[in-house]
Amino acid sequence: QVQLVESGGGLVEAGGSLRLSCAASGRTFSSYAMGWFRQAPGKERDFIAAISWTGGNTYYADSVKGRFTISRDNAKNTVYLQMNSLKSEDTAVYYCAARSYSISVYDHVYDYWGQGTQVTVSS
Repeated sequence: QVQLVESGGGLVEAGGSLRLSCAASGRTFSSYAMGWFRQAPGKERDFIAAISWTGGNTYYADSVKGRFTISRDNAKNTVYLQMNSLKSEDTAVYYCAARSYSISVYDHVYDYWGQGTQVTVSS
């Protein structure tokens, strides 16, 4: 089992920045690929970014490419999502997720999920 806890969400003005953190506990964090997803009210959960267990491979949704950066610190059992140039359409609940294999954009293949953290971008 892996327990994931997101933090760092909040209210920010358009053009601002936030850094989300996802702290993991339980089984060996460094063996898991990690992903970030988000869900806006009334919409499906969307893929944002993913990072391999080594951190050497990352992948981003087109909607956030160039603005968001995913990273991880395996010594701290934490994955991060640095979000810059935020837009009102980035408003959503953000979730981190873990899976035992390679990175994926599909939420149904992730094994473990955090409870989510709200990000609200005011225009």
